[in-house]
Amino acid sequence: MWRRHCGVRRLTGLAAAALVAATASGCGSGDSTVAKTPQATTAHPTAASRTPGPSAPGAAPPGTSSAAPDPCAVNLSSPSIARAVSELPRDPRSQQPWNPEPLAGDYNECAQLSAVIVKANTNAENPNTRAVMFHLGKLIPPQGVPDIYGFNGIDTSQCTGDTVALVYSGGIGLPSVVKFRWNGNGVELIANGVG
Repeated sequence: MWRRHCGVRRLTGLAAAALVAATASGCGSGDSTVAKTPQATTAHPTAASRTPGPSAPGAAPPGTSSAAPDPCAVNLSSPSIARAVSELPRDPRSQQPWNPEPLAGDYNECAQLSAVIVKANTNAENPNTRAVMFHLGKLIPPQGVPDIYGFNGIDTSQCTGDTVALVYSGGIGLPSVVKFRWNGNGVELIANGVG
């Protein structure tokens, strides 16, 4: 609202807040000062101003979901992956630790067997890669699985809740696919072939 004080008009309440917001947002080359200047409000609000909009208290902002993430969905950003990778012995070739950001994977807390592919944390042109396997979201120690170095992908079309299909592709010829399965007590190799 406008008030007269000693011959000077002053803004109060919502009108002042609207003017501050409009001023703070700035004007671009196509903006008009008239379009940014708030109009005086009347004492009788219109029906449109009484209707709560998307920014009403308790309303979720557009594009967000209040649903919790599915623990049984593939989640390559799970903190469990970084924690597990930090526990691995260093890369035998470079003597460097492993980079915790997966190159590929199907990590899933609910799967009997899931895996991610990581690379050595080095600037070498062709860093070593390896698979890291998980049972119900928990790291399977390296001594509990067959040799898993050199793999650089996962064929998710051949993966199931208890089977992982690791891929090695050297860029020449068809990729090699090696399948591993959780047998109830550990990991076993069940198939080795060409993609």
